[in-house]
Amino acid sequence: MKRVYNFNPGPATLPLEVLQEVQAEFLDFDNSGMSIIEISHRSKNYEKVHNQAKADILELMGLGDEYEVLFIQGGASLQFAMIPMNFATKENPGSYALSGIFSTNAYKEAEILGVGQIAASTKAENFRRVPRQDEIKIAPNSAYFHVCYNNTIYGTEYHYIPETNGVPLFADMSSDMLSRPLNFKKFSLIYAGVQKNLGPAGVVVVVVKKSLVEKSLETLPTMLRYDTFYKKNSLFNTPPEFSIYFVGKVAAWIKNCGGLAEMAKRNSRKAEVLYAAIDESNNFYRGHAEKDSRSFMNVTFRLPNEELEKKFVAEALENNLIGVKGHRLVGGLRASIYNSMTLEGVEALADFMKKFRQSNG
Repeated sequence: MKRVYNFNPGPATLPLEVLQEVQAEFLDFDNSGMSIIEISHRSKNYEKVHNQAKADILELMGLGDEYEVLFIQGGASLQFAMIPMNFATKENPGSYALSGIFSTNAYKEAEILGVGQIAASTKAENFRRVPRQDEIKIAPNSAYFHVCYNNTIYGTEYHYIPETNGVPLFADMSSDMLSRPLNFKKFSLIYAGVQKNLGPAGVVVVVVKKSLVEKSLETLPTMLRYDTFYKKNSLFNTPPEFSIYFVGKVAAWIKNCGGLAEMAKRNSRKAEVLYAAIDESNNFYRGHAEKDSRSFMNVTFRLPNEELEKKFVAEALENNLIGVKGHRLVGGLRASIYNSMTLEGVEALADFMKKFRQSNG
């Protein structure tokens, strides 16, 4: 069996132990004589998987009965629209911090609806950092304040929880969900497309205060209302069973590894190794993100010229290091080192970086 070190930003690497567990029970799930992708979403076999995944996510986040976990399709991109449709009005618009493309896209959906306003932006600096607390100007009448907690493309991440003066805090955590402990009780709504840090594409995990979603606007289409999912335990229609099943497996894996504190320890060490390879290179490698905004999930950097960057990507592939090409908006290189990426993989990349610099510097 050939396994490479997969640094793709999403779909991304997943825990080998989980992949093997899924493989072992794929043809006969829970002694049903069927695969998980064949059983009814109304069956007790699936209901157990569904509810356990929800319970484990809330446990890992330290949240109680005042929060609910919803499983919704459409990716984070649909959440960009559902949030303002359900919560914002012209009198009480949503406020947005722009720290990258995804937060900007979220704002644009609210802008289309005429219910969005910008509370902070680092666009003028090519999103090299996240906004500082003193730069955030949230209007008191805001329905919510929205942030993208980790910026996959630019390699930046919030290392503080913004204060909102009572305005509900909403966060897109698609690329750093369950990667470290936070005081999640400070958030009213968190959503994450799972294909970066939690599982295969196909579902968004929404963790939300029940008081927010117990009733949605009756003028909205059924599948764009949060209360549709809340009232039916995300089983109003056939859910993406396999993706939810896999998310449950990954949540259980995180618990078995030691929870979010252990994930933070591992992720901090991996990031430390890669950023050291950048900072100790005498400017051969140049990080995109400012140091106080550096992501623990996506490490972005440039080389002296584009020809060397192309050579780096090609030679990395020859060394079983895949997915290191940067996004077109930033260029250069990017290594995504989510929960499932091993320290061994990161050290292999750092070692390759050192050898490449010695041969091409």
